[in-house]
Amino acid sequence: MLTSLKQSVHAANLALVDNGLVLLTWGNVSGRDAETGLVVIKPSGVEYAALRPEHMVVVDLEGNVVEGDLRPSSDTPTHLVLYRAFPEIGGVAHTHSTYATAWAQAGRPLPCYGTTHADTFRGEVPLTAPLTPEALAGHYEAETGEAIVRVFREGGIDPQEIPGVLVIGHGPFTWGKDAAAAAEHSIILEECARLAALTEALCPGVLPISEGLRDKHFLRKHGEGAYYGQR
Repeated sequence: MLTSLKQSVHAANLALVDNGLVLLTWGNVSGRDAETGLVVIKPSGVEYAALRPEHMVVVDLEGNVVEGDLRPSSDTPTHLVLYRAFPEIGGVAHTHSTYATAWAQAGRPLPCYGTTHADTFRGEVPLTAPLTPEALAGHYEAETGEAIVRVFREGGIDPQEIPGVLVIGHGPFTWGKDAAAAAEHSIILEECARLAALTEALCPGVLPISEGLRDKHFLRKHGEGAYYGQR
């Protein structure tokens, strides 16, 4: 079942390792099948060197295992909340990459200091609010997803224009049209977080770029009038 999707999700997980975003087993990528709504995700705690496409686990949007002998990632409930809330996305990725996680641990959203950031994220990458003691004692991973959804809905943020978030004290989640795009956004977010840290070290008090420059770079790559790249 979903052989092609398992292969693409497997490749996206390995892309995180290949780009230095994952140590040990600290990361996961999932992909959603547009026809069935089923989700393919990395199994929990399996070393990447041993990971194969056939190890990927298939779950429905309620978290029931449909296919697979291994337990799905412990972050599966977070992924599923995002899929249910943002039906336009087809892939979700989560890492503990160094710089993006450092911003999350510092409790700071990621400012848009330059066009490298603006090419993918149309503005500040938001930070979630801390989970309440009740949320921590309950369905923690699902509550993490709900915290992500809240910061986007309450802030009027379009998840298509800002395909990522920093979960306070935890780390980044990103998403995209498929698993490969979600992993790519994790790679880009990590580089933007690194550049932002260096920028603040060189110039404390630096301000984000203008909305005009930000939007110019975002819109030339995304939307109806995009002209970057090949058709």
